[in-house]
Amino acid sequence: MSGKNLRDYWMKNLTYVGILLAVWFLVSYGAGILFADSLNSIRLFGFQLGFWFAQQGSMIIFVFLIVIYVWLMDRLDEEFDVHED
Repeated sequence: MSGKNLRDYWMKNLTYVGILLAVWFLVSYGAGILFADSLNSIRLFGFQLGFWFAQQGSMIIFVFLIVIYVWLMDRLDEEFDVHED
């Protein structure tokens, strides 16, 4: 892979990581702490939504974000022809 392609690959990877970390921050900090009082008026499986996000929701979202990252990186690897197939 040439230097320009390597730089482009790395910049796309950093963009993906930045976006996914921002989503995780918004869900874990925003929904679990900042907006918890507002979300507590909504119930999910018998629990207040703010409490649910603080206890379980952010971890579940994190696992989903890992799956999304793997999917995005598989596509990126194929685009730059560095996939492992």
